[in-house]
Amino acid sequence: MTLLANLCSLGLDTSCYTTSVALVDSGGLVYDGRTPLEVSFGAVGLRQSEAVFQHVRNTPALIEAALHTARQRGLKVAAVGASAWPRRVRGSYMPVFLVGSGFGRAASASLAAPYIEVSHQEGHIAAASWSSDLGIARCGGFLALHLSGGTTELLAVRDRFSVELLGGTDDLSAGQFIDRIGVKLGIPFPAGPGLERLAADGRSGAARLPVAVARAREPGHLAVSFSGPCSAAMRELGAGTRQADLALGVLECIGQSAAALCAEGLRAAGLRELLASGGVASNSIIRRIMQDEVARMVPGSVLHFAAPEHSRDNAVGVALLAWQAHIENGGASC
Repeated sequence: MTLLANLCSLGLDTSCYTTSVALVDSGGLVYDGRTPLEVSFGAVGLRQSEAVFQHVRNTPALIEAALHTARQRGLKVAAVGASAWPRRVRGSYMPVFLVGSGFGRAASASLAAPYIEVSHQEGHIAAASWSSDLGIARCGGFLALHLSGGTTELLAVRDRFSVELLGGTDDLSAGQFIDRIGVKLGIPFPAGPGLERLAADGRSGAARLPVAVARAREPGHLAVSFSGPCSAAMRELGAGTRQADLALGVLECIGQSAAALCAEGLRAAGLRELLASGGVASNSIIRRIMQDEVARMVPGSVLHFAAPEHSRDNAVGVALLAWQAHIENGGASC
């Protein structure tokens, strides 16, 4: 019988823009390796085929580094997890996730460790919960806002694998809005960090962009739109608006839109706690606006933020979910 203290779990996540591998054990995070995918200057994304190629190239070295760390610490991999789909819903599919799930299945077989499939979305929520003051043990009873390069969704988290979509974007994601304007301003993709640096010299309110949050045609679904604000930002750019002011205006628009979406969701679901994650949610300007606005619109609400390094795409949440599954299935390996 191998003691729990000598075991760990391996997690893999191959998202649209980052190859990630992580190890966790009973004491927490052991290894967190990430390789951003390369995007040509001036481009606003990658084709799935290009991303798959880069994941195939990146993943072996990260797994090797993780397993080397495990050996150095005297740890045996007791479970392997991988994000196999974007979301846990019928028809959810992206080719990039086949890379992580394929390597995960191979690692599981070679290490004689159980294989656990989760969704990319569940991994984000787990990493965010673990790195915030909610904690990984808190499985449900809160709303989760996933604000990233490809996703803007508001979710009711009932438990670890019961996530209900309450609303989100009907057109551009928050990250696509940032990248389209950022690349036009000459900022390399992904444009979030560069736009935040530029916005530090902006004047609040100098570039006012529309905020659109409403109930969609589908009952119970809350919609936020970034297509109109993006068009308005392009007009501001063409009119010669100061770049720093426009950068701040984009982030203020996203912060105010996200706050309005979350406030509507909290009221509709009758909940008071909200967890924000995703790369866009790591932006300090957006966080400050959301903190202030949600508290104003829903008195008594509590907003939890993931640590910035665990808001972005990572495999830590996947490894945590694999570890929890291992514990729940007996917690030891013979």
